[in-house]
Amino acid sequence: MRRGPPRDLLAKLWGGPPELTLGGVVLTVNGDGALVERRLAGGELACPGCGGVLGRWGHARPRPVRVLDGPDAGLVPRRSRCRQCGATHVLLPAWCLSRRADAGVVIGAALEAAAAGAGHRTIAAVLGRPASTVRGWLRRFAGRAEAVRVFFTVLLARTSPDPVMPAAAAGPVAAAVSAIAGAAVAVAQRWPELGMVPVWAAASAASGGLLLAPGWPPAGRNTS
Repeated sequence: MRRGPPRDLLAKLWGGPPELTLGGVVLTVNGDGALVERRLAGGELACPGCGGVLGRWGHARPRPVRVLDGPDAGLVPRRSRCRQCGATHVLLPAWCLSRRADAGVVIGAALEAAAAGAGHRTIAAVLGRPASTVRGWLRRFAGRAEAVRVFFTVLLARTSPDPVMPAAAAGPVAAAVSAIAGAAVAVAQRWPELGMVPVWAAASAASGGLLLAPGWPPAGRNTS
């Protein structure tokens, strides 16, 4: 019986493969490109649509990803194609969010600051981002905060060997951010050999990169 962390932590976090469509995004939990190549070559990555084996299928366009400090990170996402259904998918490292120019940790820092009571202009000044960009992140997250809180609270309860529910928070955004942090801790407790699990990488992996994407979490979707 397998005792260590699952080979596909994303699938485990979801309780199954994420329901993505043709051309969707698959998050690789480990951002090591060499490891991704080995897993593709070994047939270890599964299609999120049908469960078939993913194979190499070129690369997506290069894209810069803004990080917290320093120059932009250059990313050339690997493309894959399912050998069974023919669907193609872009493989992104878990530190990215789908269709976002900023790394997940940057957006996460904005959400954490908002949860602590900071306004979007203050957050934008600290992060060095346009106020309109930060306002967009916060509005999108606030509009789904309760659904996000429920999703990650259920994930925490399913994952932790001894779950501790997040303490009461001042407002729905703070409650959702607290639940995300709790779920990341639960993953680290369940599989200590993974080491510390970055909070916003766990959030990205569990959401399939769709944390701020339209329609996520789907109505009625949880991790059960």
